[in-house]
Amino acid sequence: MYIKYLDNCQWENIALLPYKDGDTHYKSITKQILFEGLEDIPCQLRYFEIAPEGYSTLEHHQHAHLVIILSGEGEVLLGDRVFPVRGKDIITIPAHTWHQFRATKGHPLGFLCLVNVERDKPVLPAEDDLALLRRDPVIAAFIRS
Repeated sequence: MYIKYLDNCQWENIALLPYKDGDTHYKSITKQILFEGLEDIPCQLRYFEIAPEGYSTLEHHQHAHLVIILSGEGEVLLGDRVFPVRGKDIITIPAHTWHQFRATKGHPLGFLCLVNVERDKPVLPAEDDLALLRRDPVIAAFIRS
């Protein structure tokens, strides 16, 4: 399989999709599914792009993620810490770890995300979870929900 990179974070014959269907806990983010897995490589490779001041859903899963920042600048909540991220950074998100990505004001954030083809649905924070996260003033200032 060969997928030609075109320009502006677009690949030939790859649809530009909404980040999620029906969820409203995110802002200004798109998704492209670059690889849907094979029998001996049961993973999905996705590309996400967050527009300036946009963010992904605050969530956790039973499965792990591997994220590689391709372009731009932003921040990630990873468990109980917020990290600045930029092109070529690598983030491993363990199972059951709260995470959220945000694009830095004025800069889009583009990243690859590798996950198992068969995986669970995301878990959104309940009010109790949000209260615990917001005990840390840095995280309270960061999260969007």
